[in-house]
Amino acid sequence: MRAPVPGGRRSATRLAAVQALYEIEFTGIPTEGVLKEFLARRWALTETHAAADEEKAPEPLVQPDLAFLGELVGGVQRRKADLDLAIQGALAPDGTPFERLESLLRAILRLGAFELAERRDVDAATVIDEYVELTRAFFTEREPALINGVLDRLARILRGGESRGAGHGTGKTAGAG
Repeated sequence: MRAPVPGGRRSATRLAAVQALYEIEFTGIPTEGVLKEFLARRWALTETHAAADEEKAPEPLVQPDLAFLGELVGGVQRRKADLDLAIQGALAPDGTPFERLESLLRAILRLGAFELAERRDVDAATVIDEYVELTRAFFTEREPALINGVLDRLARILRGGESRGAGHGTGKTAGAG
């Protein structure tokens, strides 16, 4: 049986952070307001809904780590300009303008870049793998490969060495950060 969110609590937090950043971008509601509403209502509501074709009751969702969620969303919002500039530099080989990417991809890249820059306690390959897997939950085409390539380039720049993310070896690393 597969866990509801691969990687556990940190993975659930990364998913919640992507959703929060997406909402902030579309609504213009300040970070604190989105986080408060998200934590008070949205996560609780999500737990009560099961897919119509499920034969048994769904497993409860893994609760996000609230401190980590605040760190991720707040950190991305504070460093947005720096992160966007770094991401654009990593996108340059592909020639893709960052602002033209789909907003969900921008949120995923910002979060991955933030973790690579600020959370050196989490292995770069783990960060990359987590965000590639998260991307696969929303996209099936070339987007996971794009996220992998950009975050791999960012890891090399921000952490001064080689990073082996998804697509290298098994695509999984020990420990989900």
